Amino acid sequence: MRLALRLVCFSALAVTGISFSFPSHGFSFDEVLVEHLAQSAPRLDQAVLRQAVTASQCAVINGVAVPERLAVIDFSLPSSEERLWIFDLATGELILRDLVAHGKNSGFFRSDSFSNVEGSHQSSVGLFRGSESYYGKHGYSLRLDGLEPGFNHLARQRAIVIHGADYVSDAWVAEYGRIGRSHGCPAVDNQVVRRVVDSLKGGQLVFKYYPDQHWVERSSFLNCKAGTVAELSGVGENPG
Repeated sequence: MRLALRLVCFSALAVTGISFSFPSHGFSFDEVLVEHLAQSAPRLDQAVLRQAVTASQCAVINGVAVPERLAVIDFSLPSSEERLWIFDLATGELILRDLVAHGKNSGFFRSDSFSNVEGSHQSSVGLFRGSESYYGKHGYSLRLDGLEPGFNHLARQRAIVIHGADYVSDAWVAEYGRIGRSHGCPAVDNQVVRRVVDSLKGGQLVFKYYPDQHWVERSSFLNCKAGTVAELSGVGENPG
Protein backbone atom coordinates (compact mmCIF):
# COMPACT_ATOMS: atom_id res chain seq x y z
CA MET A 1 0.00 0.00 0.00
CA ARG A 2 1.34 3.42 -0.95
CA LEU A 3 2.05 5.65 2.05
CA ALA A 4 0.44 9.10 2.19
CA LEU A 5 2.67 11.81 0.76
CA ARG A 6 2.18 13.87 3.91
CA LEU A 7 4.38 11.25 5.61
CA VAL A 8 7.13 12.30 3.20
CA CYS A 9 7.76 8.79 1.99
CA PHE A 10 10.23 8.39 -0.85
CA SER A 11 8.36 5.53 -2.46
CA ALA A 12 6.12 2.65 -1.56
CA LEU A 13 6.20 -0.71 -3.27
CA ALA A 14 2.91 -2.52 -3.66
CA VAL A 15 4.44 -5.92 -4.42
CA THR A 16 5.24 -8.78 -2.05
CA GLY A 17 4.26 -6.54 0.86
CA ILE A 18 7.46 -4.47 0.69
CA SER A 19 7.30 -0.77 1.54
CA PHE A 20 10.03 1.80 0.99
CA SER A 21 9.92 4.99 3.03
CA PHE A 22 11.92 7.32 5.23
CA PRO A 23 11.04 9.98 7.80
CA SER A 24 10.79 13.70 7.12
CA HIS A 25 13.44 14.50 9.73
CA GLY A 26 16.88 12.93 9.58
CA PHE A 27 18.42 10.83 6.82
CA SER A 28 17.61 7.14 6.55
CA PHE A 29 19.16 5.44 3.51
CA ASP A 30 16.98 2.83 1.82
CA GLU A 31 19.27 -0.08 0.92
CA VAL A 32 16.25 -2.29 0.25
CA LEU A 33 15.12 0.10 -2.48
CA VAL A 34 18.57 0.00 -4.08
CA GLU A 35 18.64 -3.79 -4.02
CA HIS A 36 15.21 -4.02 -5.61
CA LEU A 37 15.99 -1.50 -8.36
CA ALA A 38 19.32 -3.24 -9.01
CA GLN A 39 17.50 -6.50 -9.71
CA SER A 40 15.68 -4.83 -12.61
CA ALA A 41 18.83 -3.13 -13.93
CA PRO A 42 21.78 -5.53 -13.45
CA ARG A 43 24.02 -3.55 -15.85
CA LEU A 44 23.74 -0.36 -13.82
CA ASP A 45 26.64 0.04 -11.38
CA GLN A 46 25.14 -0.38 -7.92
CA ALA A 47 27.46 2.30 -6.52
CA VAL A 48 25.97 4.77 -9.00
CA LEU A 49 22.45 3.62 -8.14
CA ARG A 50 23.14 4.11 -4.43
CA GLN A 51 24.28 7.67 -5.07
CA ALA A 52 21.14 8.34 -7.13
CA VAL A 53 18.92 7.07 -4.31
CA THR A 54 20.95 8.98 -1.69
CA ALA A 55 20.61 12.24 -3.61
CA SER A 56 16.91 11.70 -4.29
CA GLN A 57 16.04 10.86 -0.70
CA CYS A 58 18.00 13.86 0.55
CA ALA A 59 16.18 16.12 -1.91
CA VAL A 60 12.81 14.93 -0.59
CA ILE A 61 13.95 15.57 2.98
CA ASN A 62 14.79 19.11 1.85
CA GLY A 63 11.34 19.75 0.42
CA VAL A 64 11.39 18.39 -3.14
CA ALA A 65 8.12 16.66 -4.02
CA VAL A 66 8.14 12.89 -3.69
CA PRO A 67 8.88 11.44 -7.16
CA GLU A 68 7.14 8.54 -8.81
CA ARG A 69 10.00 7.83 -11.20
CA LEU A 70 13.77 8.21 -11.21
CA ALA A 71 16.14 8.44 -14.17
CA VAL A 72 19.83 7.62 -13.78
CA ILE A 73 22.44 8.65 -16.38
CA ASP A 74 25.93 7.22 -15.98
CA PHE A 75 28.24 9.55 -17.91
CA SER A 76 31.25 7.41 -16.98
CA LEU A 77 30.14 5.00 -19.71
CA PRO A 78 30.92 5.62 -23.41
CA SER A 79 28.11 7.12 -25.49
CA SER A 80 27.93 3.95 -27.59
CA GLU A 81 26.39 2.16 -24.61
CA GLU A 82 22.88 2.47 -23.23
CA ARG A 83 23.59 4.62 -20.16
CA LEU A 84 20.13 5.98 -19.33
CA TRP A 85 17.87 4.03 -16.96
CA ILE A 86 14.35 5.08 -15.92
CA PHE A 87 12.72 3.38 -12.92
CA ASP A 88 9.16 3.25 -11.63
CA LEU A 89 9.58 3.78 -7.89
CA ALA A 90 6.10 2.46 -7.09
CA THR A 91 6.83 -0.97 -8.56
CA GLY A 92 10.62 -1.09 -8.62
CA GLU A 93 10.49 -1.93 -12.33
CA LEU A 94 12.78 -0.66 -15.08
CA ILE A 95 10.72 1.40 -17.54
CA LEU A 96 13.45 1.99 -20.11
CA ARG A 97 17.16 1.71 -20.78
CA ASP A 98 18.56 3.57 -23.78
CA LEU A 99 21.22 5.78 -25.33
CA VAL A 100 21.71 9.38 -24.18
CA ALA A 101 24.01 12.12 -25.47
CA HIS A 102 26.48 14.36 -23.68
CA GLY A 103 27.60 17.89 -24.60
CA LYS A 104 30.10 18.29 -27.43
CA ASN A 105 32.63 19.99 -25.14
CA SER A 106 32.30 17.31 -22.49
CA GLY A 107 34.21 14.76 -24.53
CA PHE A 108 34.19 12.69 -27.71
CA PHE A 109 33.47 8.97 -27.23
CA ARG A 110 33.32 9.51 -23.47
CA SER A 111 32.41 12.52 -21.36
CA ASP A 112 34.97 13.71 -18.84
CA SER A 113 34.43 17.47 -18.52
CA PHE A 114 31.35 19.14 -17.03
CA SER A 115 30.10 22.67 -16.49
CA ASN A 116 27.30 24.81 -15.07
CA VAL A 117 28.26 27.72 -17.34
CA GLU A 118 25.96 29.04 -20.05
CA GLY A 119 27.46 28.65 -23.52
CA SER A 120 29.94 25.97 -22.41
CA HIS A 121 28.20 23.26 -24.48
CA GLN A 122 29.05 20.86 -21.68
CA SER A 123 26.86 18.53 -19.69
CA SER A 124 26.26 19.02 -15.97
CA VAL A 125 26.27 16.42 -13.21
CA GLY A 126 24.04 16.03 -10.18
CA LEU A 127 20.33 15.87 -9.40
CA PHE A 128 17.70 17.50 -11.62
CA ARG A 129 13.93 17.73 -11.59
CA GLY A 130 11.95 17.03 -14.75
CA SER A 131 9.49 19.91 -15.08
CA GLU A 132 7.14 20.82 -17.93
CA SER A 133 6.98 19.28 -21.39
CA TYR A 134 6.76 21.54 -24.43
CA TYR A 135 7.19 21.63 -28.19
CA GLY A 136 10.36 23.45 -29.30
CA LYS A 137 12.72 23.45 -32.24
CA HIS A 138 13.60 19.82 -31.49
CA GLY A 139 9.97 18.76 -31.14
CA TYR A 140 8.53 17.27 -27.97
CA SER A 141 10.92 18.13 -25.13
CA LEU A 142 11.22 18.36 -21.36
CA ARG A 143 12.65 21.22 -19.33
CA LEU A 144 15.03 20.30 -16.53
CA ASP A 145 15.63 22.24 -13.32
CA GLY A 146 19.01 21.71 -11.70
CA LEU A 147 18.70 21.24 -7.94
CA GLU A 148 22.38 21.45 -6.94
CA PRO A 149 23.79 24.96 -6.36
CA GLY A 150 27.10 25.44 -8.13
CA PHE A 151 26.88 22.27 -10.19
CA ASN A 152 23.68 22.43 -12.24
CA HIS A 153 21.37 25.12 -10.86
CA LEU A 154 21.65 27.12 -14.11
CA ALA A 155 20.21 24.26 -16.19
CA ARG A 156 16.99 26.10 -17.00
CA GLN A 157 18.83 29.32 -17.80
CA ARG A 158 21.15 27.29 -20.04
CA ALA A 159 18.09 25.58 -21.58
CA ILE A 160 19.38 22.11 -20.73
CA VAL A 161 16.43 19.93 -21.72
CA ILE A 162 15.64 16.40 -22.81
CA HIS A 163 14.83 16.26 -26.52
CA GLY A 164 15.03 13.81 -29.37
CA ALA A 165 17.86 13.81 -31.91
CA ASP A 166 18.66 11.92 -35.10
CA TYR A 167 22.26 11.49 -33.93
CA VAL A 168 21.20 9.39 -30.93
CA SER A 169 20.52 5.98 -32.45
CA ASP A 170 21.90 2.50 -32.93
CA ALA A 171 22.55 3.42 -36.57
CA TRP A 172 24.98 6.16 -35.48
CA VAL A 173 26.76 3.73 -33.18
CA ALA A 174 27.06 1.19 -36.00
CA GLU A 175 28.53 3.79 -38.36
CA TYR A 176 30.70 5.92 -36.07
CA GLY A 177 31.25 3.80 -32.96
CA ARG A 178 29.47 6.43 -30.86
CA ILE A 179 26.40 8.66 -30.94
CA GLY A 180 26.47 12.37 -31.77
CA ARG A 181 26.88 15.12 -29.21
CA SER A 182 24.57 17.91 -28.08
CA HIS A 183 25.07 21.46 -26.82
CA GLY A 184 24.83 20.12 -23.28
CA CYS A 185 21.39 18.50 -23.37
CA PRO A 186 20.81 14.82 -22.54
CA ALA A 187 19.36 14.16 -25.99
CA VAL A 188 17.73 10.78 -26.63
CA ASP A 189 16.63 8.68 -29.60
CA ASN A 190 13.63 10.16 -31.45
CA GLN A 191 12.01 6.73 -31.20
CA VAL A 192 11.80 6.93 -27.39
CA VAL A 193 11.68 10.68 -26.68
CA ARG A 194 7.93 10.79 -26.00
CA ARG A 195 8.19 7.87 -23.60
CA VAL A 196 11.14 9.47 -21.82
CA VAL A 197 9.51 12.91 -21.54
CA ASP A 198 6.17 11.55 -20.39
CA SER A 199 7.90 9.36 -17.80
CA LEU A 200 9.89 12.26 -16.31
CA LYS A 201 7.70 15.36 -16.58
CA GLY A 202 5.79 16.77 -13.64
CA GLY A 203 8.46 16.61 -10.98
CA GLN A 204 10.27 13.31 -11.50
CA LEU A 205 13.99 13.16 -10.69
CA VAL A 206 16.99 12.79 -13.01
CA PHE A 207 20.42 11.92 -11.62
CA LYS A 208 23.46 12.45 -13.83
CA TYR A 209 26.59 10.73 -12.57
CA TYR A 210 30.30 11.03 -13.22
CA PRO A 211 33.08 10.22 -10.72
CA ASP A 212 34.09 13.86 -10.38
CA GLN A 213 35.77 14.15 -6.97
CA HIS A 214 34.96 17.85 -6.62
CA TRP A 215 31.25 17.16 -7.04
CA VAL A 216 31.25 13.92 -5.00
CA GLU A 217 32.91 15.64 -2.04
CA ARG A 218 30.85 18.86 -2.20
CA SER A 219 27.42 17.77 -3.40
CA SER A 220 24.88 18.79 -0.77
CA PHE A 221 22.68 15.85 -1.76
CA LEU A 222 25.32 13.13 -1.81
CA ASN A 223 26.42 14.37 1.62
CA CYS A 224 22.84 15.23 2.61
CA LYS A 225 23.02 18.74 3.97
CA ALA A 226 19.83 20.54 4.91
CA GLY A 227 18.46 23.61 3.15
CA THR A 228 20.51 23.26 -0.01
CA VAL A 229 17.99 22.84 -2.85
CA ALA A 230 18.66 25.42 -5.54
CA GLU A 231 16.06 28.14 -6.10
CA LEU A 232 14.26 27.42 -9.37
CA SER A 233 13.50 30.28 -11.74
CA GLY A 234 13.67 31.32 -15.38
CA VAL A 235 12.65 29.68 -18.63
CA GLY A 236 14.84 29.10 -21.65
CA GLU A 237 14.58 27.52 -25.11
CA ASN A 238 16.76 24.59 -25.99
CA PRO A 239 20.08 25.44 -27.70
CA GLY A 240 20.72 21.85 -28.77
